[in-house]
Amino acid sequence: MHFMKHLMLFIKNHLMQLRRKWLSLPLLLIFPIILVGLAATMMITFFTSADDEPITIGLVDLDKSNETQSVVQLIEESSELGSFLRIHSMSESDAKSAILDGEISSYLIFPDNFANNLYQGESVELQIIGNPSQPTESYLINELMESVTRHIRASQANILAINYYAKNFGMENDARNDFVFRQFQEFLFYTIGRDRVLTEREISNQATSSPIEYFAIGGWFIVITVWIFSIFHLLTSENSSRLKNRMRLYGVTELQQSMAKIIVTLGVSLVFSCMLLYLMKDIFESNIIVQDYTRIIIITTLYSSLFAICLAIVEVLISSYKLRMLSHSIVTAVSLILSGAIIPVIYYPLSIQEILPFIYSYEALRWIQEILLNDRLYADYIPLILMNTAGGFILVGVSLLKERVQQ
Repeated sequence: MHFMKHLMLFIKNHLMQLRRKWLSLPLLLIFPIILVGLAATMMITFFTSADDEPITIGLVDLDKSNETQSVVQLIEESSELGSFLRIHSMSESDAKSAILDGEISSYLIFPDNFANNLYQGESVELQIIGNPSQPTESYLINELMESVTRHIRASQANILAINYYAKNFGMENDARNDFVFRQFQEFLFYTIGRDRVLTEREISNQATSSPIEYFAIGGWFIVITVWIFSIFHLLTSENSSRLKNRMRLYGVTELQQSMAKIIVTLGVSLVFSCMLLYLMKDIFESNIIVQDYTRIIIITTLYSSLFAICLAIVEVLISSYKLRMLSHSIVTAVSLILSGAIIPVIYYPLSIQEILPFIYSYEALRWIQEILLNDRLYADYIPLILMNTAGGFILVGVSLLKERVQQ
């Protein structure tokens, strides 16, 4: 009973504190929007491609066998690749000249004895020569061709088995070669058929495919974080040791003060966050329905509460105001950097990407992006709920521990 009474008293006090600062509060809310908007504009300009021309690559066939000619022709005419790749057969000398002139991004070489090695069970390698001046396009082509190579290697085992049993059945060499060649063509069609090459490993970089929407979400996420940080510190006041002792005598605890500050910060930031998201709805191509808003609000609430809890834990642990401000700034910066709101996580090393699912800011932003960019009809709240539970227990633990030490 006394706990809730003190809690409501501090909540009322914080609301009155915000009302007294109504002149500076709009500036506090608008300034992050302006700052983040300018930064997002620069990032969108950087990631937006100047032209939408498809990537051009060359195919060089040094084997000149029926098998490689079929592969080259099928890849060249594949509708799955033709939407964003322009593929041309050419000689090796023409390909080298095209690379130097910047006319193609890469070229693929089918080496000598490619078909013979394929039938003999030897390793087959497709050499890819990239353009140093177009590293991103070269990387994309390398990933696509690696997918083709993996399928060819998988088909090689089936072709060898067919060839082996055809020999045991006593088929003539010409008939057996024709039969094996037909099987090779069937496996090749299966390899580069619809939804095979491009969907085995999907390369998705939303920062470049839809930069305006991606960085709009990232900017909104940064603004929310800055609002929570600013409001939390706006409600923080340095009390003298004498006042703290008097409050302790009346039964006021650190936990009550921290919870009141978290509740007020969370309530104010959520109201303005929802308003800002509604104003941004025209930026997104997909229609945002009521269920989407509900899911986003839940995720934002879980993220905001956990971020405020982290700030409260640091405040309880560190008494020095300057050191506390520095620690809060570090927590805020690390949360934003690891979330992917500033730098897309696809550019991070794999060692960092492996730990990102355990970071609350990344988990929250990822599901918001899934809902708004990929029209996801559900969201996984369990990780954020578990993180909030753990954060709440830690806050309660450190608050009670500090109270006991002070006594």
